[in-house]
Amino acid sequence: MKIADSFKKSLIVGTMMTMAFTPFMPFGSHQAYAHGGSFKDEYVQLRQTLEDFGASVYWDETSKTIQVVKDGKVAQLNLNSANVKVNGKLLTLAGPVVMKDGITYVFHDFINEIFQADVISSVQISKDTNPLNPLTAKEIEGAVSIVKASEKYKDKILFTEIALKPPAKSDVWSYVLAGDKSKSLPRVAQFVALDGKQVIEGEVNLADGKLTKWETKEGAQGMVTLDDMVTVQSVIEGDTNYAKAIAKRGISDIKKVVTTPLTVGYFGGEDDLVEDARLLKVVSYLDTGDGNFWAHPIENLVAVVDLEKKQIIKIEDNGVIPVPMQANPYDGRNFAEKLAQKPLAIEEPVGKNYDVTGNMISWGNWDFHLRLDSRVGPILSTMTYNDQGEKRKVMYEGSLGGMVVPYGDPDIGWYFKTYFDSGEYGMGTLTSSLVKGKDVPDNAMLLDAVIADTQGNPRTVPNAMAVFEQYAGPEYRHDTMSAQGTDSKERRELVVRWISTVGNYDYIFDWVLQPNGTIKIDVGASGIEAVKGVVTNNMHDSTAVEDTKYGTLLDNHIVGTTHQHIYNFRLDMDVDGENNSLTEIDPKVAENTDGGPRKSVMITEHKTVKTEQEATQKFDPSTIRILSNPNKENKVGNPVSYQIIPFAGGTHPIAKGALFSTDDWLFKRAGFMDKQIWVTTYNPDERYPEGKYPNRTAKDTGLGKFTADNASIENTDDVVWITTGATHVARAEEWPIMPTEWVHAMLKPWNFFDNTPTLNLP
Repeated sequence: MKIADSFKKSLIVGTMMTMAFTPFMPFGSHQAYAHGGSFKDEYVQLRQTLEDFGASVYWDETSKTIQVVKDGKVAQLNLNSANVKVNGKLLTLAGPVVMKDGITYVFHDFINEIFQADVISSVQISKDTNPLNPLTAKEIEGAVSIVKASEKYKDKILFTEIALKPPAKSDVWSYVLAGDKSKSLPRVAQFVALDGKQVIEGEVNLADGKLTKWETKEGAQGMVTLDDMVTVQSVIEGDTNYAKAIAKRGISDIKKVVTTPLTVGYFGGEDDLVEDARLLKVVSYLDTGDGNFWAHPIENLVAVVDLEKKQIIKIEDNGVIPVPMQANPYDGRNFAEKLAQKPLAIEEPVGKNYDVTGNMISWGNWDFHLRLDSRVGPILSTMTYNDQGEKRKVMYEGSLGGMVVPYGDPDIGWYFKTYFDSGEYGMGTLTSSLVKGKDVPDNAMLLDAVIADTQGNPRTVPNAMAVFEQYAGPEYRHDTMSAQGTDSKERRELVVRWISTVGNYDYIFDWVLQPNGTIKIDVGASGIEAVKGVVTNNMHDSTAVEDTKYGTLLDNHIVGTTHQHIYNFRLDMDVDGENNSLTEIDPKVAENTDGGPRKSVMITEHKTVKTEQEATQKFDPSTIRILSNPNKENKVGNPVSYQIIPFAGGTHPIAKGALFSTDDWLFKRAGFMDKQIWVTTYNPDERYPEGKYPNRTAKDTGLGKFTADNASIENTDDVVWITTGATHVARAEEWPIMPTEWVHAMLKPWNFFDNTPTLNLP
């Protein structure tokens, strides 16, 4: 047998394991094998040792070498040789790579020689306590112990949020920019709790250990908790009437029924539900063993569960539609042979170009603070750009504000599906841990986060967010067509990535920084379509027209229902300072009155927007909307600004507004979904476009309420809210699992600089 074949048989190619960013501890000190030590003492198995360390090991057929990849470093090894190339640089090991009894071995100090010699750590423990740092596990425990010691506390209370209450914005900026630590900034834990259906807001001063706020919120409905999901499954499994309903559909084993607890929405009593009860509607799926229960909907059957009574109060059965039973696995089990794919290595031979100090991240001219919120996910704060030695403010805080996913089918199991994913379920709580080499590239730095569970216990979410640098084409390029040649500079981007899995969908959120001052916000939707069981087998059936009235036939007896994914981002922009104004620039055609053969000219009309309601508008990508600082100018006298672009491209049709009539209940509750640009005066309590408690709200308690007073937004501290998203018309290529579909938004400097800000790129 050839050596290469023997090695390949001995090697199991594994996914890159995720490891904490800590120095590797050397193996015990031994004499080299060549100097008299035993093989057993001096050599270790290559595959096991390297994969335990978190590296990936491959056989490269082209170069006939063993490839070891970790954190951007690639080592090429040859059997029976002590010479190794590390990112192209030749090194000599203390002992050769050898094979014995079909297993490949390396000298025991291999990892230290290859991976520790010149790695520059980009992670540092912060010596300062940034006032925006999230609550630590100890602080969460302390806050909860104070709440539980209060006479107001009851054992059945559940926590839906425990988070830091940020200090005053001015104090935070002073700390970040001036290093002003003379003022002791408070550490206050704010919480939202549920006592049955009663919502409670509270605060704990961590310095003096006192409960300083306990306030009941009348008329508010709280979030759906993980405890509620467990309750629903238990209730469904124990209900005899539900068992009879599924028996009519040929299902005898209730344990194979998978429930999805869904918020019921608000319909002014037209759904015959008690409006102040804590209810969930339950649609179910059948687990057939193919690993994809979403492909087997139990259609036309909805159970209404009262969470306080812990019982089904109503079963809505609109007739039997057979459960689609064909297998629809999405894990590749149907393919005996997988696509051959050679490894793609991303090299960072001398370390990373960014530094992580506590929760602060620095990359090039950018500095910002990063934390994970249990509702909206990553929050990027105090973003500044170092412009030739001057740290200039760009954005105080940017995050997802909220989102809604409404479906357009009026049938019994669909009309109420209008999910406010972050506001009703808590997308930060539903964070999905990231996997290197799959969700993020191998050179990514993975960051854990600590949030609280419903009992108030701190919970570490491993690999909750990732930071990585990526190649993004040329920053600029010009060929002079002369002896001077071509000048082209590489563009790098820094990406902050987070993924939240909400039921059938996985949402990928990227905050992307460019060296020229641009901020991109990219949202990817993947996962599995929420499908409807139908009678129709193919589009030639007589039932096809009716069954596909609200969606696309994706498979035999399966329709993907048309819906929207609408995202809103809260962007507290401070463009070179807090006082900003919204300016409209509209390119137009005008008559040429200045002579010459041209009949028309291109002009731009400029207008300063005065009020919140005037700013609320649909976005036309052919126009320009900028947030300007009227008190700061660039060198030629233009006000420094940032352009606001809610639609900067995407792979699905854009959601140019709500696909609902103005008299529909959802339209009345979620005005943010129909307009793409909103600007409000800064208010630290106005954080969510759908309102703080959207579950079963009767009216707009978010941006519609925030802009009702029509305050002036001219030359004041403004918050920009951009709505973007997609209208999702299903197609066969998205079934049984959907390749990631993207929508893009962007914030771009507009006369913010005096010239091209990246002329100093290498």
